[in-house]
Amino acid sequence: MTFTRRWLIAALLAGAATPALPEAPLRSPRPLRRGGLAAPPDAASLVEQAALGGATAFVVADARTGRVIESANAALRLPPASTAKAITALYALEKLGADHRFTTRLVATGPVVNGMVQGDLVLVGSGDPTLSTDALGDMAAQLRKAGVKGVTGRYLAYSGALPAIPEIDPAQPAHVGYNPALSGLNLNFNRVHFEWKRGAKGYSVTMDARAERFVPPVTMARMQVVARDLPIYTYAGDQGSDSWTVASTALGAAGSRWLPVRHPDTYCAEVFQTLARAQGSTLPTAQMVRTLPDGQTLVSWQSQDLRQILRDMLKHSTNLTAEALGLAASGAPSLAQSARTMTLWANARFGISADLHDHSGLGGASRISPADMVTALLAADRAGMGLRPILKTARLADKGSGQRNPGQPIMVTAKTGTLNFVSGLAGHASPANGRDLVFAIYCANHSRRAALPPEDRERPAGGPEWLRRARTLQSRLIERWAALPT
Repeated sequence: MTFTRRWLIAALLAGAATPALPEAPLRSPRPLRRGGLAAPPDAASLVEQAALGGATAFVVADARTGRVIESANAALRLPPASTAKAITALYALEKLGADHRFTTRLVATGPVVNGMVQGDLVLVGSGDPTLSTDALGDMAAQLRKAGVKGVTGRYLAYSGALPAIPEIDPAQPAHVGYNPALSGLNLNFNRVHFEWKRGAKGYSVTMDARAERFVPPVTMARMQVVARDLPIYTYAGDQGSDSWTVASTALGAAGSRWLPVRHPDTYCAEVFQTLARAQGSTLPTAQMVRTLPDGQTLVSWQSQDLRQILRDMLKHSTNLTAEALGLAASGAPSLAQSARTMTLWANARFGISADLHDHSGLGGASRISPADMVTALLAADRAGMGLRPILKTARLADKGSGQRNPGQPIMVTAKTGTLNFVSGLAGHASPANGRDLVFAIYCANHSRRAALPPEDRERPAGGPEWLRRARTLQSRLIERWAALPT
């Protein structure tokens, strides 16, 4: 049987015999396979043992033929979480090209005379999601090497290459670093480093834009330690600044964490000003602009190519990278419109019916079925779109499937996805028997997720244990599929 979305819908409507899950009782002994080996546990029992509540849906197919091997709730649309980044990666590859690079520039609106720019100096962003403080430090050194000591006009920061978005998902806690703002100027994944240490007279705090080689202090993000228990953090933003407070009872003796930046263009501009000053180039306080002035490029910095950016995004699941790439690929003026543009592209390109509300999967409103994800992965693979080589690869040891070679590693190349009481895994598995599998597994307990108050969404009670069981289920299902006869 070859799996297509049209076949699936027709089969469901007609009541045709679809690949079903056996309903064997949990306590029944495993039947013996030829040679006396126990057959792998049936999928329904594995789902029951996981005790996740809510819904579990999966599809596994032969990657060479497209034939469905096993499925459950194949057409059920559930939150993809970060597996949505696989769709975003395909979208960016097709719209931007694998060799695309982002360029950040320093542009002078007039000539350089006696070390002074006769006009304005403009820090020009292109939406690069990977720009770091170290890159800005190198740009500052190149500016000084070009003989620039200052400007007669203004220091401008252009961020109009991408729309200004204050946060990816408004439902997230204000202080989580994985939910930053976006703009055409991004820095350090739009996070600022907050560090504290308790002394005899209270806490000393620092806010900086650290990277590997440079650690410039930041003044646009401020922190005040307040004597209270809850809330742990509060945030207020005003005219390019981020003002935070933190509860003293939550800090302990010393520590640090990354906080999101809500004004990334101001952040980036200030950090470059500090680094330029250290090199001997003095710049006035930056002014933000969204219209690019004409001028001559003095210094430019290029990102890695898109394929490497995507490889890192899929490995580390960086939300800002996914959103910036999706926005750059669509050219849309808002995140909602950009996600809609990508959804229409994916549905037309692969013949699916996904409903994606962002590019990273951070929001809980997006929906995709395992059938549609498998369809997209199969189509992308056959079209040579190059996703499989940049997905993260792991070895999954078969521990209990009844294979002839227990412990034989199964190569899994996939994207994970995690939200509160949502877990997904989608990609490819290569068992030792030579079969090439493509699969998608989604687990979601909507009632537990919806019951979480905002203050519990960063570390919900029961969340880590639920996630552990979901990931164990995903591993056991893959072990099962690897052990099924070809």
